[in-house]
Parts: sequence; C-alpha cells; structure tokens
Amino acid sequence: MAKQQNYEKQDLFEQRLAHHHDELRWLYMELYDNGSMFAELCDQMRQFWKERSKALKQRDAQRLEEADWYKSRDLLGMMLYIDRFAGNMKGVEKKLDYLTSAGVNCLHLMPFLDTVEGRSDGGYAVADFRTVRKDLGSMEDLEQLTTACHKQGINVCMDFVMNHTSCDHDWAKRALAGDGEYMSRYFFFDNEALVQEYEKTVPQVFPTTAPGNFTKMDNGYWVMTTFYPYQWDLNYRNPRVFNEMMYNFLYLANRGIDIMRIDAVPYIWKELGTSCRNLPRVHTIVRLMRMIGEIVCPSVILLGEVVMEPVKVTPYFGTAEKPECHLLYNVTSMCTIWNTLATHDARLLKGQLDSVGALPKEFVFLNYLRCHDDIGWGLDYDTLASWGMQQTSHKQYLNDFFLGRTPGSASRGQLYNDDIASGDARLCGTTASLCGLETAKTQEEYNQAVGLDLMLHSMMMFQSGIPMLYNGDEVGQLNDYSYEQNPHYAEDSRYLHRGQMRWDLVEQAKDTTTPAGRIFSGLNTLTQLRRKHPAFDADAPYTTLDTPHQSLLAIQRHKEGQTLVGVFNFDLQPRSLELPQGAYRCLQTGKEYPCQLELAPYQGLWLEQV
Repeated sequence: MAKQQNYEKQDLFEQRLAHHHDELRWLYMELYDNGSMFAELCDQMRQFWKERSKALKQRDAQRLEEADWYKSRDLLGMMLYIDRFAGNMKGVEKKLDYLTSAGVNCLHLMPFLDTVEGRSDGGYAVADFRTVRKDLGSMEDLEQLTTACHKQGINVCMDFVMNHTSCDHDWAKRALAGDGEYMSRYFFFDNEALVQEYEKTVPQVFPTTAPGNFTKMDNGYWVMTTFYPYQWDLNYRNPRVFNEMMYNFLYLANRGIDIMRIDAVPYIWKELGTSCRNLPRVHTIVRLMRMIGEIVCPSVILLGEVVMEPVKVTPYFGTAEKPECHLLYNVTSMCTIWNTLATHDARLLKGQLDSVGALPKEFVFLNYLRCHDDIGWGLDYDTLASWGMQQTSHKQYLNDFFLGRTPGSASRGQLYNDDIASGDARLCGTTASLCGLETAKTQEEYNQAVGLDLMLHSMMMFQSGIPMLYNGDEVGQLNDYSYEQNPHYAEDSRYLHRGQMRWDLVEQAKDTTTPAGRIFSGLNTLTQLRRKHPAFDADAPYTTLDTPHQSLLAIQRHKEGQTLVGVFNFDLQPRSLELPQGAYRCLQTGKEYPCQLELAPYQGLWLEQV
C-alpha cells in the first residue's frame, strides 16, 4: 500500500520535469523565444499530472520499470473501426474476450473524435479533440473501455491528428469569421502571389483531389490544405498552436491511451521555399512531445506515421541521447510484399529486409499486411529501373494484377485516386479478396487462396517488430461493395475494405474446415509461436539467405542458441531450395525436413534448425 501511495507523490512529477527542464526549455525557446508561453506549458503539464488517475500513475510506474515493454515478442496488434466492429465503444468492450481469443493485446481504435460526416476523411478531419463522435459514445465510455482493456492485458492505441483540424473546428470557424488570433493558427493568406510561391516547392499529396496545396475561401482568403480542402493545416510556428495541441495530447493520454499514433508526422512544420516535408523543426516538435510525455504520462509511447522506406525514416527514432518516436510504421515493406506477390520476384523485398536487419536493434517497427488505407506503390523505383522496370508501366502492371485483369490473377481490388494523366493510382481491397478468396469456386481455389493469405501473414509476422492485423483479416473477410450505395462514401473506394465486421465468419471460425476457421486458427498458431521462441525478440539478429529462384524468400533469425528460418514461395509453381547444413523441424506442424526441401505454390514455413 505504501508503494502504491508513492505513485501519487508530487515530487515524482517535479523530478521528471527537472530531469528534462533544460533541454525542454532550450528547444522551446529556440522555436518560439517566448518565456511566458513556456511557463504556461509547464504549469499545464503539472495540472494534467495532478488530474491523472491513480490507476494510470501506477501504470506509469510499472512501465518505467519495464521500459522496453513495447519491444516484446508477445505483442500482437489489431486496428479496427469502432462502429464497423461493434457499433460503439460499449460494444467494443463487450467484444474484448473475442479479441483476446484472437491473441490481440494491442488495440488500435481508428479515429473516433468528433467529425462531420461527408468531410471527415475517415475521422482524420477532427472537429473537437476532446469530444467523442456521438454515435460512438463519450469520453466516459472511452475511459471505461481503456480501463477494461488494461484489466485484460490489452494496450490501447489512438490516432492523434496534429497536422491539421477540420474546417468545422471552432478555431477554423473563428478564423473564417476574420478573427486574427485564430487565423494565425493556420496558414491564411490574402495574397495569391505568396500562395504561388509555396506551390513552387511543395509537392501535392493527392493531385486528383485538389488543384494545389491551398483552398480559396468565400471571404477571398487562401488557407493551406495539404490533404483535403476541409482539412486546414495548423501553423506550428505559433506557440499557442503547439501548447494547445499538447494539452489535447495530455487530455487524451489521461483517458487511458497507451500508444499515440502521430498522424502525418513529416508535414507538421512548414517553411516558404521548402517542400514542407521532413524539415528539421519537425524533429524538434516530436522531441518536445516525447519529453512532455515522459514527464506527465511516461507509460504513453509515440508511434510515428512516416511514409518512407525504413532506412529513411530512422531519423524519427531520434538518438539514444535524444529519442523521438518509440515506434514507426514499416510502410514500404507492406507494399513491397504485395509487389513481390504480383511479380513473383522477391529481390526488392530481400534487399529491404537486409537494410532493416542492419539497423540498430533499438529501432522497433510496426509491421502490417493491410490497414485502413490504400496500398500506395511507394517502391524503390531506382532499383526496379536497373532491372528494366519503369515506374509508370510497373504501377500499371501491379494495379492490373490486383484488379484481376492479368491472366492467372484471382485478385479482386479497386483503384483509389486514379490519376488518368499520369497513370498513377493506389489500390484498395481486403487481404482475402486480394489473395483470391472472393473469386474461389473450387476446393483447389479455396485452398490456394487460404494458403496464400496465411503465407503472406506468416511472412509479415516473421519480421522483427510488432505485427498488426487489420480487423476482419483474421477471419478472411472479403471486400464490401455496399459502400457504393452510401452517398458519403461512394467516391472513396477505401471503404471497400472498411466493411462491417462479419460476425457470422467468427462463428464459422470455430470450424477449422472453413476458410474462416483455417485462417483464424493459422494466425493463432503463428501468434503463439512468436511468443514462445526467443529468436523472435526485437533484438534477435536476422538476415536473408540466398535462394536459387527469385520467387523464393528465406529469412534467418537466431538467439540463445536457437536458429529459425522462414521460407516463403511467392510463385504459383513449386520451388526447391537448400538451407544451411542441418535438419529442420516445422514449428507449425512438427514435420521434419532435410536441408533440401521443396515448397508448394504460395507455401510458407517457419523452420527450426535441430
């Protein structure tokens, strides 16, 4: 009891503040040169710590004793939309036993803050950072859900959308009304020449959805809208913006959030004459945010969304002395896995895995096969060009394959943001539909689709880092075309893979002769194997092995005397390979293999050297 009371002691906060104070103040003053605003920030941090519950302060203390908890091989994530999964937050709470049965202990709740239907971008256009969407529940429901999750050993992740607000946010409404204080919180200009100066150096994210990076308002002003006209970019050169957004961050952390996914990190800081991407001040902002979290809510970690290949995103981890994000997404490996499937060529994926394997082991990535978003073909086109593959034609080939237009392809997807002028487009679809389960008619076709689905997941889960499932994939959920009849979603094909949870498939999953049952059981087996074997630890060395066929991928991991080899055949043909000398046992089935073995089409095996 005495130890528990110590979690409440004010001097714990003061000690942490004193530890970070000099760097915190130096970086803040470098950005803003405003001592009074810094003093206000410190006072508000102290207040948020006072308001933090006893249970969360106890969680802080426990996590400080296990600082590397997020590097554990025990973690399995799942991202889901609250309404599509279970109606509302209370519904999700009732389904926690199901999530636990699926092995999930890290729950990513997709955007749930207040937004306006029709201009929400799936919830990433936030109208109020301290209000839950009414149809999903309330802040009290959120706290009740996070408390229930913690009791069942589940960590909770949410999106913190700090690059922009919705045009429906109170700040935006006041800015549009001409209030200079609030106009200064965005990038408002009445000078089109200045807008054009920005446009000279700032690339467009979605060329098909807007004519540029600014939107002209009815009052004659221009406002910066990098993503969509209803998402107004925040001006972090204004200290009031930074302070208020950090107060929102701490408010949400005090509701029981464990992982803050920082949306669109590279875009946070803008400067005229630059690309407004990945600028040095972005790292200052993230470093400040990391320290603020460590002072007030040290159990909360930062997950950065940085859409670049792993080797280029590493600056967002910071340094050992000045860390920034705890975790980063491994976006490029996701799209390269699908590229490997379409081309039957694992060379690009092999090179990327070798690059990640050479990075410091304290860098932890979050890996996934599918997510709420589209698949953007952000591949290494310089390397592909050296192999005779040109960017435009290669993207066209990939999209044709996953639309089912290529002979032999059983995939079914749809395009998103199709740019007719450039031939560029992104891809949508669930894992199961992209693997051919939607088009399967015969038992052989069902077997091939299920086998491919499990092989791709097993390859994703064999990587170092935290594996994240997309809700519905655990039971082989197919594309949902009903979005085409919804006027709010009909123009956004990403809702193809954002369908309602098929609870009838969960019932089918109890029968391991069904596709749903085979996938659910197979993923459960992989999860348990990851948790059992030390070679899956984040700090375990791993490398790829040479194979005789481009369609074969082999990855070797080892730790504590254990050597594991993951072998994956991305071809419709059986392929043979020879592993390092010795005998092997399949972790999934217990079957013994010699070092020379043949993989069936789309087969993946986890082998232990014996």
